[in-house]
Order: sequence, then C-alpha cells, then structure tokens
Amino acid sequence: MSQPAPFEGFRPEAIAFLADLASNNDRAWFTPRKAAYEELVKHPLEALCVALAERFAARGLPLTADPAHSPFRIYRDVRFSKDKSPYKPYASAQFPMTGGGPGAYVHIEPGEIFAGGGLWRPDPPVLARWRQLVASDPAKARAAVEDPGFVAAYGEVYGDRLVRVPAGYPKDSPDADLLTLKEVIFRRRLADADVTSAGLPDLLADSYAAAMPVFGLLAEIATG
Repeated sequence: MSQPAPFEGFRPEAIAFLADLASNNDRAWFTPRKAAYEELVKHPLEALCVALAERFAARGLPLTADPAHSPFRIYRDVRFSKDKSPYKPYASAQFPMTGGGPGAYVHIEPGEIFAGGGLWRPDPPVLARWRQLVASDPAKARAAVEDPGFVAAYGEVYGDRLVRVPAGYPKDSPDADLLTLKEVIFRRRLADADVTSAGLPDLLADSYAAAMPVFGLLAEIATG
C-alpha cells in the first residue's frame, strides 16, 4: 500500500458526499462515484491514520493506528440484516490499545461526528469483571470515570443499561449507575469544522489522551 498524502483535513465535499450516499444507498449510484469516494473520504481517512500514528508515538499514547487496518470498510455485511443497503453512509476508524483491550474510535457522518471509545457490547465475562471491579474497588472505578480531564472531554461513561442492579449486588448500591451498565462507552461530539481542519489529528490525540484513565481501567478488565 502506498503512503497516503499528508493529512490536510477532509474537504467539505466529503461530508456532502456522505450525505448524498445516505440518500442514494445503492450500487447504481455509488459505482460511478467510487473514484470520488476514494478521493474525498477513503484516502483522507488513511492519511488521518498515518498522522495519528505519529501523534500517538510522540505522546507515548498506547494506541495503534495504521492506514491498512484502522479504517472500517464502507461496505456493509448484509447477510443477516433486514436492511440491505450496501454501504455505510459514514467514515470510521478504530485505534486499538497496544497489548489488547478496548480502543479509540472516530466516526464521521453528516450530523453525527464524534470521537470516543470504550467497551461496546462486551462479552459476558468482560462485563462480569467490570461489575466485580466496581463492587470490590469502587474508588478505583470512580477515579477513572470521574477523572477531571476525562469529564471535561467526555462528561461521563454511558451505554445500554439494566433497569435494576444485577443479581448478586446490593439493590441500593451507591454505584448502581455503573453496575447497571451493559456496556461502558464514551464520546465527544465534533463539528464539521473539526474534521475539515488539518488540526484534526491533534484534536483527536488530545481527546484520546484525556480518556487514558478510562482506557487503562477497561484494558485491565478486558484482558483479564
């Protein structure tokens, strides 16, 4: 794979292309515009991954980024879906933690642009370890999710949750907000101006750096 050109920001036309794709999600529309997709979306996303790899290394962040593996493909797997739309109307990439565990994520979709990460739909053993940690060492869990830098960037962790505290834990636990979570995720919204800026790699690196207390905690859980 050839080295992408330096990242200079997504052009506004990239956001417009994704909006048009959402309204024309079929092969007849996309196929003659595939070259435009690659120029406006695919290649800049790959360049962003190269730039982020440089930022991660410079800042000592334990995240990995590369243009071959970080971006998600635009093609949807429709084999088991009622929605047979062949394409994802957004661009996205993941940046796993070195050594295993949950990673960072960026999502670029008209009206829904964000950076974040966490445990999305974790396997039952991983979720069980999260709850065990919250119950056995709530101070440790709170120190991560209430870290001032994390709160300033993301607010709080969230996700689908149970109606009540799961069996085996006190129903009146002061940590019910964490025990009832079925996933532990976080995100911060970005503006169109953020993704069309050459400063996006630095903004993302800053955002992921602010999440390191939570990343570290979740990596400990995820890797057992």
